[in-house]
Amino acid sequence: MGDNGGGGTNADKRPNELLGSWFVRSGWSKGELARQVNRRARQLGAGHISTDTSRVRRWLDGENPREPIPRILSELFSERFGCVVAVEDLGLRAAHQSPSTSGVDLPWTGPQTVALISEFSRSDLMLARRGFLGTSLVLSAGPSLIEPMQRWLVPSPSSPRPLGSLAQGGASSHGASEPAPAARRPSRLSKPELDLLESTAVMFRKWDAQCGGGLRRKAVVGQLHEVTDLLQESQPEATTKRLFRVAAELAELAGWMSYDVGLQPTAQKYFVLALHAAKEAGDKPLGSYVLSSMSRQMIHVGRPDDALELIHLAQYGSRDCASPRTQSMLYAMEARAYANMGQPSKCKRAVRMAEDTFADAEEWDEPDPDWIRFFCEAELYAENSHSYRDLAYVAGRSPTYASMAEPVMRKAVDLFAEDTEHQRSYALNLIGMATVHLLQREPEQSAVLARRAMEVAVKVRSERVNTRIRKTVDTAVRDFGDLAEVVDLTDQLAKHLPETADAV
Repeated sequence: MGDNGGGGTNADKRPNELLGSWFVRSGWSKGELARQVNRRARQLGAGHISTDTSRVRRWLDGENPREPIPRILSELFSERFGCVVAVEDLGLRAAHQSPSTSGVDLPWTGPQTVALISEFSRSDLMLARRGFLGTSLVLSAGPSLIEPMQRWLVPSPSSPRPLGSLAQGGASSHGASEPAPAARRPSRLSKPELDLLESTAVMFRKWDAQCGGGLRRKAVVGQLHEVTDLLQESQPEATTKRLFRVAAELAELAGWMSYDVGLQPTAQKYFVLALHAAKEAGDKPLGSYVLSSMSRQMIHVGRPDDALELIHLAQYGSRDCASPRTQSMLYAMEARAYANMGQPSKCKRAVRMAEDTFADAEEWDEPDPDWIRFFCEAELYAENSHSYRDLAYVAGRSPTYASMAEPVMRKAVDLFAEDTEHQRSYALNLIGMATVHLLQREPEQSAVLARRAMEVAVKVRSERVNTRIRKTVDTAVRDFGDLAEVVDLTDQLAKHLPETADAV
C-alpha cells in the first residue's frame, strides 16, 4: 500500500493558514493538487507516494507532511505563480540538508569547490530526472541567497591548502572535520590538451545558442565532471587556475542550460558553483558574468529585488577589470531589474548607461573572452526593449512604455533574423515583439510574430522559449479570443509545440 505522505498525529495542530492562502489563490481543487503531487512524486522516483483528497485536507488542517511532499508542494506552487514559494512560505518545515547537496552557503576554498562540483555533477549525471536530485534541491532567494554571494568579494586566504588534501567526491561543511589528505596523482595534462579543454566550452556555448539547452546539457555536465578529475591531480599553479576557469565556464553553462529547460534549483546550484570556481581562477569579470546569469534567473522567477542585489554585486566586484562589453551587459541587466521593480527613471538611466558603455566597446583594444561575445548590438537592443516592455506590464499595460519598446525590439528582431547562430535569441525576441503588439492591442500582428516564433521553436530545444510562447498565446486568447487569427494561433500551438520533456 502506498505512503500517503502524512506526518503523524498532532493533537495541538492548527489550520495551516499560509498553505490555505496559496491553495485558494491557485484555483486548484483538493483532488487536482493531490494528482499533481502524485505525478511529481513519480517523476522523482518516489512511487510510494499516494496522496488523495482527504490527505490534502489534513495538510490544510495543520498536518505537516513528510519529505518529499514539502519540496514537491514548493515546486508546484512556485511554478503556478511564477515566483519562489519556499517551503517555509507554505507554513511547512524543511528537512535538514547537508551543504554538499543543497543550499548556496558553501565553503569558499579550492578543495571544497572541486569536491562539491564533482559530487553535484556526478549526482546530476547518475540520478537526476527533470533536474531534481532526490529531494534535496530548492531555489534560494532573499538573504539566504544574497548574503553568501557577497563573500565572493572577500579575498582568498594567502596560503590555501593544496587541492590534493581532499579526497575526490568528499566535502566538508562549515564546522565538520575534513577527510584525511589524499595522495595526489601526477598530471600528464599537456598544453595542447589544456587548450582543447578550453575550446570545448566555446563549442558547447555555440551549440547552446543554436539548439537550446535541452540538447547538450548532459554533455556539458559530463565534461565539467572530467575537469574536476583533473583538478584532483597535481598541477602547476598556472594550470590549476586555467582549469578552474574552464570549470567555471562549464558550470555556468550547465546552469544556463538547466535554466533554459526549466530546472531552476539545479540551475542555481550550478551558477553558485561556477562563481566559486571563478573566484579560485581569480577571474572577476567571469564571476560578474555568472552573477548576471543568476540575476536573470531571479527576474524570471519574480524576484527583481534579488536580481538587482546580484547585479550590483557583479558591478562592484568587476568595476576595475571588466571590459566595456561586459559592463554594458551588466547595465542592461540592471535596467531589467529596475523595470520589474517598477522604477522607470532608474531603468531608463541604466538603459542609457548600457548604450553609452557599449559604444566604448568598439575602441577596446583587448579581445573579449568568448563568454561575453554573445552580447552584440542585437542583444543590447533586445535587453533594453524587454526592459521597456516589462515597464509597460508593471505600469498596468502602459501604452507609453509599449511604444518605447516597439522600435528597439524591431531592431533586435531584424538583426537576429540574419544571425543563424543565435536561433533561440531570435525566437525569444519574436515572442517579445508579439507581446508588445498585444500591449498595443494589435492582435493580428502579434499572431503573425507568434507563429514565426513557433517555427523557430520546433528547431530549438528550449522549454523557456516554449513557455513564453504558451504564455503569449494565453494572453492573446484572454484578450482577443474571438479573433480568427488568435483561434488559428491556438491550433498552431497545439500542433507544433511539444509537451515539456525531461532534460537530457
